[in-house]
Amino acid sequence: EVQLVESGGGFVQAGGSLRLSCAASGFTFDNYAIGWFRQAPGKEREGVSYICSNGTTSYEDSVKGRFTVSRDNAKNMVYLQMSALKPEDTAVYYCAAFQGPEVLLLLRLRSLYDYWGQGTQVTVSS
Repeated sequence: EVQLVESGGGFVQAGGSLRLSCAASGFTFDNYAIGWFRQAPGKEREGVSYICSNGTTSYEDSVKGRFTVSRDNAKNMVYLQMSALKPEDTAVYYCAAFQGPEVLLLLRLRSLYDYWGQGTQVTVSS
């Protein structure tokens, strides 16, 4: 059974930090890029950060310089270190697995992802 399970969300004050984890199982993790997406109430789900199967990373402008994505293929884990959090970062955060040409143009397309986690809530207070 394919599973992506996010954890590490919570409540934090503006300027604080959180580390999200994404645990993968049931598929060949090494062959997949992983994307982090988020969805705030009343808004569309949007991309945050992407890490390719070879470890190459990309970030959307809204989080660049504040978030860091990493992966541990030995543990089938992906992490999203979030720092300098802002109230506008409040959202449910999802990790998703993508297999295909690992170019940013495609990594940004939610519809191309094969598997999704259930999400973890991040709330940043002002």
